[in-house]
Amino acid sequence: MKPIFKGGIPRLFFIVLVLLAILFIVSDLNSSRTREARSVLSLVMTPVQWLVDLPTRVADDLSDVLVSRRSLVRDNIQLRSEVILLDEQVQQMSALTTENLRLRELLSGRQRIKNEVQLAELIGVNPDPFQHQIILGKGQEDGVFLGQPVLDARGVLGQVVDVSHYTCRVMLITDARHALPVEINRNGFRAIALGKGTLDELELEHVPDTADVRVGDLLVSSGLGGRFPYGYPVAKVTSVVRDPGRPFSIVKAVPAARLDKSRHLLLVEPVSENREEPLQDTLQNPVLPEEKKADE
Repeated sequence: MKPIFKGGIPRLFFIVLVLLAILFIVSDLNSSRTREARSVLSLVMTPVQWLVDLPTRVADDLSDVLVSRRSLVRDNIQLRSEVILLDEQVQQMSALTTENLRLRELLSGRQRIKNEVQLAELIGVNPDPFQHQIILGKGQEDGVFLGQPVLDARGVLGQVVDVSHYTCRVMLITDARHALPVEINRNGFRAIALGKGTLDELELEHVPDTADVRVGDLLVSSGLGGRFPYGYPVAKVTSVVRDPGRPFSIVKAVPAARLDKSRHLLLVEPVSENREEPLQDTLQNPVLPEEKKADE
């Protein structure tokens, strides 16, 4: 191939071009017109540059949004978990606070009891609606015996009717087979409080129509029969119905003990030294040992 220019560019012409370039540069720096033109050109090119950079900025913003969303979702899940844990702790604290108050109430009741007692916890309830019985986590290994009285923080709850090695079964005072000697705390009038098969009602048996019984009277254990200690709250009279044609009044009362709410109970040493069977005057229809074996 032959070169276009045989002799090349003369040195003088090259030097002239360089000098002209330098002159243009110097004049561009000092010329106001060129500065104005450059400013206008920059103003025109700014939107173009913004549009050129737009995809990059959008991509960066989307990336930040996605990262922020993932972070927010993660933080939200963590916060929800923490809220659930805190709610559970609050519920546990509430339950513990309630149980603590009940134990304090039970301890306060314990200080008023002169007999020896031991604390027992409720572990079961008889599902039969016609038998008001509960199961406690104390048995023969703990010294529990048949006929042992059971109290809660507010009053008499029942007595032990069956004992195994580590548990015992308690008949509540509202059981239809239970009878409890009581007296009116106000005047000492004695009667028998019968269970009626409902947790909120007792009835006094054979109360003369002339007896001084009033609504609001407190019934306490009389201590007769030697099973239940004297003076423990049993019930409060809620109604007294006198019929002129009948010799006896119909007297109903509500138990003082929280029969369906108490969880921690007291097993009391009775006045009587007999630890073999429940006293017959506290059970309206007692189950004899021979009958119990025959049923088994």
